Order: sequence, then structure tokens, then C-alpha cells
Amino acid sequence: MWRWRRNPLRRRTDLFEAWLALAAAVCVLVVAPAVGWLAGSRVDGTLQRAVHEQRQERYLVPAVVLRPAHATEGAVPADKSAGPQTPQRTRILASWTAPDGSLHQGTVPAAEEPPRAGDRFRIWTDTSGRLVGQPLAASAASFHAVMAGLAAALGAAALVETVRRLVVRRLMHRRYIRLDRAWAAVGPDWGRADAGS
Repeated sequence: MWRWRRNPLRRRTDLFEAWLALAAAVCVLVVAPAVGWLAGSRVDGTLQRAVHEQRQERYLVPAVVLRPAHATEGAVPADKSAGPQTPQRTRILASWTAPDGSLHQGTVPAAEEPPRAGDRFRIWTDTSGRLVGQPLAASAASFHAVMAGLAAALGAAALVETVRRLVVRRLMHRRYIRLDRAWAAVGPDWGRADAGS
């Protein structure tokens, strides 16, 4: 606050720096949260539409275990040189009926260990019976939107503070240049008798 008070030692750059700090504080406290809210709401709208579309296009259908799958039926061989591997789930050959009524068979990860022929489980498919992933949950979409909004707000605040620091650094550099010039002008007479110093 001292930079706004009238003072014979106050420089114009001091006043500019004070206004810059105030503007940066307003941006961090008002603009950055607004940017975060806007980004979060946009991401949430997009993700909620995706959730709705996935729920319309994906179906949970019953499947039946036929038998364990052989290594040649879609299993990917482990790379021995890659180091320790995470254990892979047992793959099974299963059959299911798609929502359009067509019958399908395919290799899928086992729902239970060990799988037994005739066991029933449920899988996600599209309308034509192709295997798809589970649709995104609305709560997961909201969580991602909140994280995106928080990241946008923090990014905006960091950008404002970075710009403020760069401007203050430039101001300090200009102050040092002026001080060097003033010192160079006064320096030769410094300490001499009758020099007026």
C-alpha cells in the first residue's frame, strides 16, 4: 500500500508495480476461477453427451463360457526381454446374442477364475454384437470435468503470476540501469572537497 501514498521517494515504476500487483491479484482471484469454471463446464457438457451416446450405443448382454481359449485364439505372447509382466487374465471362448438377435462367438477375458464351461457372465457389446468397453460413468465424467476446470484455473493463475514476475523483473532491470547512470554522473565527484556532496 505504501506505493500509492504520496512520497517524494516514490518512483513512477513503484506506482506501476503496485497497479500491476493489484491487477494480477484480481486476475488470480476472479478471472482464473472464471476460466476454470468455463473450461470445466464445457468439458462436462462434452463428456456428459459422450456418456449419453455410449449408453444409447452399448448394451450389457449375457454370455456363456464355451471353453478356455487356446494360445492361438487371440492371446498375445509375452515378450520375455521386457522384464516382469503383469499377470494376464485367462481368456475364454464365449458365445452371446447381440441386441439385434445375431449369435456371436469370440475370445474374451474370463469373468471368474477359473472359468468353467457353461458359466454365465455379462459383456458389453454394440448393437451388432461387437465387443466394446464399458460406457463412461456420469460420475467419472464429472470428476474429469472438475479436474479439467481446476487445471485450467491453476494454469491461468500461473500464467498471470508469470507475466507479473517478468514485468517486475524488467522494471527492476530498468531501475538498475537508471541507478548506474545516476551513479556514473555523480561518481567522479563523490568524496571530493567542495564537490557539493
